[in-house]
Amino acid sequence: MKPFVQFVLRTFVYALIFLILIYFFSYLGHGKGNFIYNEF
Repeated sequence: MKPFVQFVLRTFVYALIFLILIYFFSYLGHGKGNFIYNEF
């Protein structure tokens, strides 16, 4: 059960970091539209 719990926690942490990055980039370029897609 422990490897499964570690997998869930790791996935949750990565998803949280991903959402924070998306929010941060959208906040920086909220006046430009499609800012995220242009950068990546």
